[in-house]
Amino acid sequence: MTHSLHDPLHTELLELARQAARRAGELLRDGRPADLAVAATKSSPIDVVTEMDIAAEKLITDLIADHRPHDGFLGEEGASTEGTSGIRWVIDPLDGTVNYLYGLPTWAVSIAAEQDGETVVGVVAAPMRGETYYAVRGGGAWATGAWEDERRLACRPAPTLDQALVSTGFNYVAEVRTHQADVARRLIPLLRDIRRSGSAAVDLCDVAAGRLDGYYERGLNAWDFAAGDLIAREAGALTGGRPGQRPSRDLTVAGSPGVFEPLQRLLEDFGAWHD
Repeated sequence: MTHSLHDPLHTELLELARQAARRAGELLRDGRPADLAVAATKSSPIDVVTEMDIAAEKLITDLIADHRPHDGFLGEEGASTEGTSGIRWVIDPLDGTVNYLYGLPTWAVSIAAEQDGETVVGVVAAPMRGETYYAVRGGGAWATGAWEDERRLACRPAPTLDQALVSTGFNYVAEVRTHQADVARRLIPLLRDIRRSGSAAVDLCDVAAGRLDGYYERGLNAWDFAAGDLIAREAGALTGGRPGQRPSRDLTVAGSPGVFEPLQRLLEDFGAWHD
């Protein structure tokens, strides 16, 4: 990635985000008890996951605050400070907690940096995949993994919608899940197939990497999509929420140009944003 094209501040933010994501990913990977999913009492596995989540967020916020004490934070585990620098970090220390609990590999650390409300840096580290995805606004999307060197990411050329592989996710609340299942049931005959990975951040990066044609989900928080949304857009994907809106808790949609708009229209027709 040719950092010389970038604002030095953005380069600094990217390097800091990559370092924090790597260290938090190592903490989560190496600190996970082998018997986590079969622990003796019902409450203890969840407690352990919550402890790991909190520890990972603290590692990230401490590392960033050491270098940039005046920045703000918005984190899933409660980090919330305004800051005075115009930079705010939006952090999901463990996206895909149920996967993590069960020992499935699809979980990630997601870190985005906003400058005056616009996302300028995004990093998603998926330690069990051995991959990290990242972007600086205007600089393209990139990844490191089992291959040599950095790889530039590009979303897939758009297929027709009936040949599109689309991922989604489901809410924890039963009534919302039921409605989401109904939307998925109506979509499936119109697509190649649907996937459900359990991590919004990874799904957005898979759109960026050309591994999915599209992705949609309702009920996401800013920390779930902030980094992945930038990475997808910098890889050439389109992203949004309901038609004409940004990604939000109502709806988050990403897709190759050509898949995005028909998918977004179907989701609007099917009432995907509400019960």
